[in-house]
Amino acid sequence: MRRTPVAHFTGTGSYVATADLTLAVNAAVRLERPLLVKGEPGTGKTELARQVAQALGLPIIEWHIKSTTRAQQGLYEYDAVSRLRDSQLGDERVNDVRNYIRQGKLWQAFAAPSKVVLLIDEIDKADIEFPNDLLQELDRMEFHVYETGETIRALHRPVVIITSNNEKELPDAFLRRCFFHYIQFPDLDTMRRIVEVHHPGLKEALLTTALTQFYTLRETPGLKKKPSTSEVLDWLKLLLAEDLTPEDLKRDSSSLLPRFHGALLKTEQDVHLFERLAFLARGKR
Repeated sequence: MRRTPVAHFTGTGSYVATADLTLAVNAAVRLERPLLVKGEPGTGKTELARQVAQALGLPIIEWHIKSTTRAQQGLYEYDAVSRLRDSQLGDERVNDVRNYIRQGKLWQAFAAPSKVVLLIDEIDKADIEFPNDLLQELDRMEFHVYETGETIRALHRPVVIITSNNEKELPDAFLRRCFFHYIQFPDLDTMRRIVEVHHPGLKEALLTTALTQFYTLRETPGLKKKPSTSEVLDWLKLLLAEDLTPEDLKRDSSSLLPRFHGALLKTEQDVHLFERLAFLARGKR
């Protein structure tokens, strides 16, 4: 396995990376360990892998995990049913078992002619044993194909980035092999930088009013789902499209809901929460 020098990650023009995040990325690359990134949904975990690939000038291979995903699928899948059917039809392809083996994302990353970034996205969606089933392959950067008797070894060690929404605990043995980073929700200054990347030139008065309202909403006690970075960017896009002013953002005292609240609040419980707060506020007058 060749060890290819990798450039230093400092973020990109379209992705605001904080100092602690860039430190984590570069440390994981230097240690040649998978980078395990956790954080609230919508904080840019998946996009981080794409931006790391762009910044380092590397191709990216993305493996998006579902509840039904098995670790074996990341290595390869053997299509025994197709081989049986072809044998019944007298197809000569059956003489070579390789015709019925489909490479998984790990195999593709290991066989790539140059170094790549491998994204294993939302690993916590899979079965609890899923991470443990990948320990040896990610450690040794190789695996065995039983149907052909060959061992697949990584030509270049990929930069592995694994994301988790913290929906379930990951095994200790898996955690020990990763470099860990939790993406904190952006503070106001960082959020301003993020907004400037996506909506450059936004008027200061509108930005200040909108972000003040957003953070007040986010910090409301009892909120079931706090709005994320991606949701505030969508909300600001709507405000710009409607050419609203800071005065237009004044909330209706009958509900306390912000304009276009559907971009920020995604559950009926949270909408009802603000309606109840408004009712209580009116009762105190």
